[in-house]
Amino acid sequence: MKKNNYTPHPIDTKDVALPKELNALAEDIAKNVHEVWSAGRMKDGWTYGEERNDAEKKHPCLVPYEELSEEEKEYDRNTSIETIKLILKLGFKISRD
Repeated sequence: MKKNNYTPHPIDTKDVALPKELNALAEDIAKNVHEVWSAGRMKDGWTYGEERNDAEKKHPCLVPYEELSEEEKEYDRNTSIETIKLILKLGFKISRD
């Protein structure tokens, strides 16, 4: 078995403030992150279940984004916000045409 010495080193985005005008974009991305995750799970045979059960491929988060707990939404929002902050840190501009 291969030994795992992996240590994550994400790019530090603490110095990047998310502009208020991108809050709605962040929420749209968070919702889409959940939709992509859900579609992938369902494609792999997972269905909704009150409790997570890997053997039976049941997961309580296989519901519309709006029905997730705030804690679960925060997980997706964090992914979304960190992605937007990385885009900005790398010098890209985000604008609506």
